[in-house]
Amino acid sequence: MAWDEWEQLKGDALKRQQSSAHMQLNQLPADQGGSSPQGDLRVNQSDLAAVGNAAYDLHRDFERYSDHARVASQKAAAGMTKQGFKTLGSALDHVAERWIDQVRSLLDATAHISNHLDYTKNAHAGDEVYIAGTISSISTLDEGFDQRAGKH
Repeated sequence: MAWDEWEQLKGDALKRQQSSAHMQLNQLPADQGGSSPQGDLRVNQSDLAAVGNAAYDLHRDFERYSDHARVASQKAAAGMTKQGFKTLGSALDHVAERWIDQVRSLLDATAHISNHLDYTKNAHAGDEVYIAGTISSISTLDEGFDQRAGKH
């Protein structure tokens, strides 16, 4: 694109902007009459349970398998050092130590996911109990008002 063409496009855009007042909103398309709730974030208990189970399985399996890798790497490092490859053995031992740090980080993260989902489930269960209690107390109040007004 030539400079003159670029300047022309900028000028045309500025003229369009000045000649008409318009606003652009970023939004979801209007509801097309469906019965689905507004918004695009939906989750149900089975989705949360699946994520929690996957995090738990990853935590359990990775803990077991990563330990095999650590032990094998440390044995190989010791063997290399013993065979006279001290620098290579030391480097592999360093990698194994860093591996342990990274494994701990991943295990902490997966445990956090699983624990947080358990907490969320329990918190929402408590919310449900609170809401049900509030609604039932409203109906009790309504009955009292109805009795007082002589409707029963």
